[in-house]
Amino acid sequence: MPDEASSISVRSGHESDWIMGDASGALISRDQGSTWRWICPEGMGIAIWRPERYFWLSGGAILAATGSALVRSDDSGCTWTPHGYFKDTWVTSLAVHPVDERFLYVSTGRPSLSNGLYRSEDGGESWIQALAPTPGSQFSAIRVAVPEPLRIYASGQDAEGQFLSRSDDGGRVWSRLSQPLTGLKLPYDLVLLRVSDASPDVLWAKVSAQGRDWLLKSTDGGVTLTPVMDTYERISSVEASPDGRTVWVSTTTRLFRGQDDGSFTELAEPNGNACAMKRGGTLYGCGSGWTGGWALAKSADEGTTWEPMFKLGDVQGAHLCPASTPVQQRCPALWPQLAQLYGAGPDGGVSPPQDAGPSEQPVTPAAPDGCATAPGLVPGALLVLVAWGRRVRGARSRGS
Repeated sequence: MPDEASSISVRSGHESDWIMGDASGALISRDQGSTWRWICPEGMGIAIWRPERYFWLSGGAILAATGSALVRSDDSGCTWTPHGYFKDTWVTSLAVHPVDERFLYVSTGRPSLSNGLYRSEDGGESWIQALAPTPGSQFSAIRVAVPEPLRIYASGQDAEGQFLSRSDDGGRVWSRLSQPLTGLKLPYDLVLLRVSDASPDVLWAKVSAQGRDWLLKSTDGGVTLTPVMDTYERISSVEASPDGRTVWVSTTTRLFRGQDDGSFTELAEPNGNACAMKRGGTLYGCGSGWTGGWALAKSADEGTTWEPMFKLGDVQGAHLCPASTPVQQRCPALWPQLAQLYGAGPDGGVSPPQDAGPSEQPVTPAAPDGCATAPGLVPGALLVLVAWGRRVRGARSRGS
């Protein structure tokens, strides 16, 4: 499949700054999504790795767990640096305290190595062990519970099977919650997806088994996980309303909606790509620019109908950065080929003056709102979606 967007993050306290993940790097907007430019992976130094999500901190730094390196930009996306602390392992997930951005959390999951959980208390500048590396363990995700930020969950697997790790004191002491997942044959790849904004005891995860992905829900703080939906597609993300009564499940091509613990319904759009983010009274969704015409849209009726906001053909060229930065040195020359694929104009990416710098202005962190309260996110908005996949062959609800 061609390249498509994969995530979007809005910087807290600076609503003009958006960054959208893309299978060909990232897209960045400095005017609230009105115009977009491209950041190539060569300029980011991430090779074939694609971040699970981007976190644009209110102070200006952008961080991403790529699945390999933890990368950071302090100049609005023009220069990216991998953190040396994790050079020997793979960073599978990054979470940020919902109110105090000094506190960040990382999980690692490189096969054949001992993996653990890590905490930063200075906005990602330095890291310490939160849970010491354990031989044979691999961690897939880490999330912070917004209603109770000292509550942190992580998902993983080891020789004994699938498990959740839980901390109730900000990541200093952890409990292992085994997940036998009785009834599923040979489950694997347990991934924690979301903690409810309404209760720190409610969370959703996914696991693969029997040729399908299963959506799991816990209402007892991760002690037990119960299947509520299954599909032949890969489940990528979960979004929930602030009260937790409406849930959207994204797969590689479809978006499903469930209400009041009832059955899940496949929505008419998006198709070919899917994700959702609830912010205030608006649901934002990503779709396929190749099959649906839009990459980002918004809905006032919880996903029944959509108003397009952005398509890949709107990208104006490579990100404008100072001439000395890696993004400016690498990306403009690569843009024309991608522009042809996107159906965008070929003339973007004009180099700024030699002394030009990123239009960066420090801002004061804003209090969390509907979007800022997403678990594991900085105050702001993060929308995760899938870049490619196969058509839905079936989805069955087990929550009715």
